[in-house]
Amino acid sequence: MEPKSAMRTVTLPSGERVPALGQGTWHMGEDPALRQDEVAALRTGLDLGMTLIDTAEMYIGAEDLIREAIAGRREECFIVDKVLPAHATRAGTIRACENSLRQLVTDRIDLYLLHWRGQVPLDETVEAFERLVDDGKIRYWGVSNFDVKDMNDLFEIIEIDPQTNQVLYNLTHRGIEWDLMKWCHKHDMPTMAYSPIDEGTLIGNRALDRVAERHRASPAQVALAWVLRHPDVIAIPKAGKSEHVRDNRGALDIQLTPRDLRDLDNVFDAPTAKIPLEVT
Repeated sequence: MEPKSAMRTVTLPSGERVPALGQGTWHMGEDPALRQDEVAALRTGLDLGMTLIDTAEMYIGAEDLIREAIAGRREECFIVDKVLPAHATRAGTIRACENSLRQLVTDRIDLYLLHWRGQVPLDETVEAFERLVDDGKIRYWGVSNFDVKDMNDLFEIIEIDPQTNQVLYNLTHRGIEWDLMKWCHKHDMPTMAYSPIDEGTLIGNRALDRVAERHRASPAQVALAWVLRHPDVIAIPKAGKSEHVRDNRGALDIQLTPRDLRDLDNVFDAPTAKIPLEVT
């Protein structure tokens, strides 16, 4: 089924607009028996405007899978990649980026993130990011799994330009609503939500099923539409089959009502106090 709505976009601090709905690749590219379906899924996503593709050096096989999927279509894509904190020294960040460029067979990464905060001082990693920008190997940089304190520490560095904070966010993991999401909004920085359907664990919830029935949609679509209700959130669900990609794309056609949101809030509690940042 063709999507009814145009691809919504989110504006990065740089001013560039990217799809609000992209594609994740965690655990993709690991099983040769699934490769054909996974390549087809990523290509289907491109056809549907889901041209933001997220990966990481930690995702074994994912960069190589993306290379095959985007062959001949690199100019359509906005590639997000991540460096491990153990590699995030000045030299290590540059080396990790160059390794990812070779795996992807591309001359640049559009958005390069620090996967989570480690022991390397942030200013050292940022210096490497800025060097990569100057050298044309990355276009932008950002962070992942940073809580409010981490973001405040990051912004103590003079003249920095991070583009996003990629964090866990879905109906069952709502902790960022207490303060982190507000912090990012205040700083005009979009949040990138990974595992927006909680790796499928939300499926089977009766409240979610009821909302889905009202919209003649799948529960996964409703869970994704719930994340996408925020105008400054980018969601990156993983889908290993084309039919699942099409299902995800249909989430943009769903407008949740106040009744829907109340019904979901009654089952999936919003935070009432600070919760340490959750990660998977």
